[in-house]
Amino acid sequence: MRAGTELPPLEIEITRTLIVAGAIASRDYQDVHHDAELARQKGSPDIFMNILTTNGLVGRYVTDHFGPDAVLRKVAIRLGAPNHPGDTMVLTGTVESVDGETATVRVVGANGIGRHVTGTVTVCVPGGSAG
Repeated sequence: MRAGTELPPLEIEITRTLIVAGAIASRDYQDVHHDAELARQKGSPDIFMNILTTNGLVGRYVTDHFGPDAVLRKVAIRLGAPNHPGDTMVLTGTVESVDGETATVRVVGANGIGRHVTGTVTVCVPGGSAG
């Protein structure tokens, strides 16, 4: 675990099922996450992913890299361009700092229209040797 280490990119296909399942799993029943016609009436070209699904995908990206013992301590994200069905989001990350067993990782998730998510994740890796 060293500052400057780049995590390998992760491509996530944005499917209608992923968007709807993520909204249901996080109990977010807003129509813009499952009803394309109502989403269009509200100005969106289609349904779009909710922040809780994005948050989970960012967490998965970091823990997949650091291994099964990794513990997320803090996830701070900001949404930008929406994730719509048919697009691909590519997550990338860089270890910004390391303090003992704790690392801070800068994460960016981009899709075909721009940056969907930016943020930092603080992760504790017992032993500090993963990654």
